[in-house]
Amino acid sequence: MTELHSIQQPSIRSGDRPTGLRRLIRALGHSARGLRACWREEAAFRQECILALGIIPLGLWLGATGVERVLLVSPMLLILIVELLNSGIEAAIDRIGPESHALSGLAKDLGSAAVLVSFAVLVLDWACVLSSH
Repeated sequence: MTELHSIQQPSIRSGDRPTGLRRLIRALGHSARGLRACWREEAAFRQECILALGIIPLGLWLGATGVERVLLVSPMLLILIVELLNSGIEAAIDRIGPESHALSGLAKDLGSAAVLVSFAVLVLDWACVLSSH
């Protein structure tokens, strides 16, 4: 049996899907596996998590109001979200095959550009909030 066939495919019938608390617990499990995989496989994600350990407490300390704290902290969370999505795109592209293709390269470049833009949001937010002090 191939690896693809050994994976249990989810049913498309709504009656077979877990609901309520069971669905939530399964979703949390999938999320935890995704976070662990990204931490294990992606150096950029590990670096961004380490950066978050400094940025988030600093943003909470430097923000004079609740709104300022949100403006200083949320872009760091956005970076982590975008990196997770970028890693997912890269994994899907790599799953297709090892050969080089222009569209595969474009997809990876666009994901990387999204991470860069999220860093620009972080810098812009910090500059705007801190310049008002």
